[in-house]
Amino acid sequence: MPAFQTLHPVRHKPREMFNIVADIRAYPQFVPMCTGMLVRSEQERFGKTVLIADMSIGYKAIHETFTSQVILDPENLVIKTKYLEGPFKYLRNDWRFLQSDIIRDDDYCDVDFSIDYEFRNKALGMLMGAMFNRAFRHFTAAFEQRADEIYGAIPE
Repeated sequence: MPAFQTLHPVRHKPREMFNIVADIRAYPQFVPMCTGMLVRSEQERFGKTVLIADMSIGYKAIHETFTSQVILDPENLVIKTKYLEGPFKYLRNDWRFLQSDIIRDDDYCDVDFSIDYEFRNKALGMLMGAMFNRAFRHFTAAFEQRADEIYGAIPE
């Protein structure tokens, strides 16, 4: 039952950060431990985009692929991931992008990232758990760096 949550201010607008996280096809280029992403389907429903995607993760000799439903809600700047199949017993992942309350500046937003998961196989969970926790601590930094590359770093 590992879980991780962070509320992190970044020097980009909420819409920019939403767009970076919503571009799941690009994850293998910059997301820690992501070795592949295949979008199986994409549909528009009530102003939201619903994706079914296979994400491959790996570290050294260990490689796993899992399928999730990803709901992109651009109006509310929210992304919700629902686990469908793979090596997990469950996995929940949510992103919210808010005008920053931490740093009061229009060029900042607060990235609220949470993930909660458990591997089906206890041995795999023990082996991958520490690496996953380390990777999750770097997720927001990886997305912020990607935003800097796409939108340009905003000088402090």
